[in-house]
Amino acid sequence: MPSAVKLIFNLFKLRIGVVIALTAVAGYAVQPGAGPEAWRLAVLFLAVLVSSAAAGAFNQYWEHDLDRTMRRTRTRPFVTGKLVRSPLWVLLIAALAAGATAAAWATTNGWAAVYTLGGAVVYAIIYTVWLKRRTWWNIVIGGLAGSFAVLAGAAAVAPGLSPEAILLAVILFLWTPPHFWSLAIAFQDDYRAAGVPMLPVVKGDAYAARAILAHAVLLVGLSWALAAFRPGWVYLACAVAGGLLFVREALRLVAAPSRQSAMRCFHASLAQLSLLLVGAMIDAAVA
Repeated sequence: MPSAVKLIFNLFKLRIGVVIALTAVAGYAVQPGAGPEAWRLAVLFLAVLVSSAAAGAFNQYWEHDLDRTMRRTRTRPFVTGKLVRSPLWVLLIAALAAGATAAAWATTNGWAAVYTLGGAVVYAIIYTVWLKRRTWWNIVIGGLAGSFAVLAGAAAVAPGLSPEAILLAVILFLWTPPHFWSLAIAFQDDYRAAGVPMLPVVKGDAYAARAILAHAVLLVGLSWALAAFRPGWVYLACAVAGGLLFVREALRLVAAPSRQSAMRCFHASLAQLSLLLVGAMIDAAVA
């Protein structure tokens, strides 16, 4: 990957941005009704991606001091000096978020635009600025960022949200904490050195592992319950496979908390979410 492309990719956190944008497509897939034309859905996908990218860039802009103290983040561009921090960055980030919101509004509707912007505001302001340095509840409340993307996709079909869309948004809300707590166990020394009160730092690995398992069991159960609504057998098969994998790794983490078991749980959570999204989209495509 060319260095300039890699720089942009990392600054805007495009890897997680693509996943968040796909959750919007999944929200579109589970919401009953005749959705907008494919090109409008494509614009919404890009709008959610850009909005998420703006929030990711602001996160790095705001947290450059924390990133400097953590091994996992000390190569980020605002830390290394590849990018110079300036108020112009805030203006650019705000312009990206505003442009994404306007595009969502112009091609779908106002509610989809509100949810598109809402996810960025939760991550950039509520999570990054307000909560992250203050409380271990940071990522619990910050999990709403992914839920807003689901709601944006669903609202593009119909502003009145269906039980399916709300349930998928709740699943995303419950998924985010165990995903990041697994990472926080693996990189606990970094968070402790930076003074970030992530759950494993405040409560210990054993407590965090039990919390991860509790969230995993609840969200997996809800993901299976969702199959009683709009998604079909492909979604159910994906939900069962991904759910069993996630719960298995969470049980192993509880039995033996370690960096290795935490990273296995982290990757299992990614696999579980990916399977849910793919299953929902395939069922919508073949319906």
